[in-house]
Order: sequence, then C-alpha cells, then structure tokens
Amino acid sequence: MATLSRWNSCDREAVTVTHPLAETQALLAELISFPTVSTDGNLDMIAFLGNRLESAGARVDFFHDETGTKANLFATLGPEVDGGIVLSGHTDVVPVADQAWSTDPFVMREADGRLYGRGSCDMKGYIAACLAMAPSFAEAVRDRPLHFAFTYDEETGCFGARALVESLKARGIRPGVAIIGEPTSMRIIEGHKGCYEYSTHFHGLAGHGSSPGRGVNAVEYAARYVMRLLDLKDQLRARAPADSRFEPPWTTISTGGLHGGVAHNVIVEHARLDWEMRPVVPEDADFVKADLSSYVEDVLLPAMRAVHPDADVVLETIGEVQGLVPTTSNEAKDIVMELTGANGAGTVPFGTEAGIFQDMGMSAVVCGPGSIDQAHKADEFVEIDQLDQCLGMLTRLAGRLSA
Repeated sequence: MATLSRWNSCDREAVTVTHPLAETQALLAELISFPTVSTDGNLDMIAFLGNRLESAGARVDFFHDETGTKANLFATLGPEVDGGIVLSGHTDVVPVADQAWSTDPFVMREADGRLYGRGSCDMKGYIAACLAMAPSFAEAVRDRPLHFAFTYDEETGCFGARALVESLKARGIRPGVAIIGEPTSMRIIEGHKGCYEYSTHFHGLAGHGSSPGRGVNAVEYAARYVMRLLDLKDQLRARAPADSRFEPPWTTISTGGLHGGVAHNVIVEHARLDWEMRPVVPEDADFVKADLSSYVEDVLLPAMRAVHPDADVVLETIGEVQGLVPTTSNEAKDIVMELTGANGAGTVPFGTEAGIFQDMGMSAVVCGPGSIDQAHKADEFVEIDQLDQCLGMLTRLAGRLSA
C-alpha cells in the first residue's frame, strides 16, 4: 500500500493518503456480486455504497425513482458550498443472458492480472476505487467539497443521471467539476457524441395476404422509413463539420431492429422499428427529426390513410442523451491532466453521462480504468494495473484537496 503525504497550507498538519489496491479489489468483488442489471433494481448495491460512505464521514442522500426499485446516491465530504468536485459512476450493468461466460458473471475471478465479472470495467472498478479512497478523501478535504454521484439506468438512457441533476437543482447544489469514470484506459476524454434512441411505431390494417391492396402493411411502411433513414445517413456524411474530432466525423444512424407480423399470409397490422442516431452537433438531430416528420406527414400517412383512415405512425423517444462538447476552458480537464500527467485529451464515439453534468453547468471529463472494448461482453474484465493507475489519480486528487 503506497502513501502520499501533503501539508495543509493552513495548519501545516501532514495528511497521509493511502493507495488501497487490495481493498479496491475486495470492494470490486462485493460490487460485482450485486446483479444490478438495468431491468432490475439497484437498491442493495446503493445501500452498500451508502453505508461505506457514511462510515467514512460523508453526508449521504438517496433519490428513488418512481418505481421505488432503483435509486441514485449523492454523497458529500467537506463544506456545503458551491464548486465541488464530483466523482460519478453508474451502478447498472447490461444483461448476461445469451452470453457465453466461462464462470459465474456475478462472482469476481482473478486471472493473469485481470479481474473478471459483469461490470468490472463498466463501471464498478471505478466505483470501487472511489469507495476505497473515501476515508483518505475525508481526511484530506478542506475548503472544496468532494461529491460522489452513483446513478441508475445509464445503460438504458441515462435516466438516473438526468433525474439526479434535477434533484441537485431543486436543492440548490451546484458542483463545479465532474469526473466520470467510464472505461477509457485512463485516457482523458473531453468530448463524445450524443446518443438519441427511438422506436417508431406503425399502425396499419390487417387482412389476408392474397389481397394486399385491402390492408395497410405496417412492415412495408416501416421498410420505407428505413430507406429514408439510409438516405439521411448519406446526407449526414456531407454535413460533417470540417473540424470534427470524432471517428467517424459525422452524425451516424443505426437501425437496431424491425419487429412485426404473425404469419406469412397475414398483412401486418402493427410494426415497431428501433433505431438510434449519435449527433456530432445538436443541429444534426434537429435536421433528422424534421426530415422524418415531413416524410411521415407528406408521404407515408397519406398513402396509409387512403386505405385506412385510422392508420398512424408514432415516434417514441426512448432517450436523448446530449453529447459532451469539447470546450476551450475546462477545469475538469486541467485537473485530471495534472493528476495523471497527461498532456492532452481526446474524444470517443460512445456516450456517457458527462454531457448531462456539463449541461447543468459543470466542466466535465471522462477518465476511468478498463477498456470500452471489454464492456458489454462475456468475460468482461478490468486489468489490475488499470485499477492501480486509477488509484494513483485519486490519491493525487486527495493530495490536491488537502493543499
């Protein structure tokens, strides 16, 4: 266990900050044992986190969702003032069903310098490191508060983070910096695309397959909608900003699934198309939605309703999570560069909760242990060396808080 000593500038009292790798691994094993799949609850894990943080001296608040089966946790060390630093992570994980795991995904396994288990890198490794460092943070914190924000339902649309931000606004809590510990291999990320997810529902008229003109085939109209999405994909390539730092540099659209039909010889009455887009800039999202709305109103609905007046096309918004926009001035980036020794920051195509915190008025970056290449897969793992690097960053953060 390494230590780092800093002198407090006010009282010149030495503050010793520990680097608890073994404890972090033990905590990660505990966290993995909670099967916090997004479709289920997270209350047991949230209670565990709350107890540990309260034991370290933090003031802990829980914010439940409408179902009462999930909750956000927001905890604070230090004074109740604005401008604090938030360490944020989501507690939910993706399902393990239909994945070929070598061992129980909810029992941590160590092998070859890696820690295996669902959520090990996405993102319970970071949460475990924050939890292990909490006593040291409590000793180190002085004039600037340190907050912990652990959320639900990031994987299904960042619903927890959006609810948490509203809760903080209602209470007048205004942190200044957010460090989101998604797996970036400890690279600093200052920008990512948004993630907008939709389901478009087509309501037609059933009938016998031998008389297609007497029905409205929902799947066929959904297919026309897909063709429109493909056309928009080409248009979005041409709209890529010249200075875009993303890969690919343009806004992307992806169709996730088309569902409908009951038999070969039955005209499909109802269909659902699942799709998403990842905007480089918000204006692209507005462009896509406006184009689709016009296409539905001017082309699809007139044709459908010529046969069946009650035919309809309904766009359901599953989630619209704003991107993290790179900014010229970013205190979060400056702090994490100082803590890690990095001399720059990059961008990624995948989404996180960072843009939600940025939209609240905080500076935000993403930096955490593990690789996104391991997330959502069977035999997900985080390398122990990555946890060690994360603890090094957090240890230096504690030293910074005490200075």
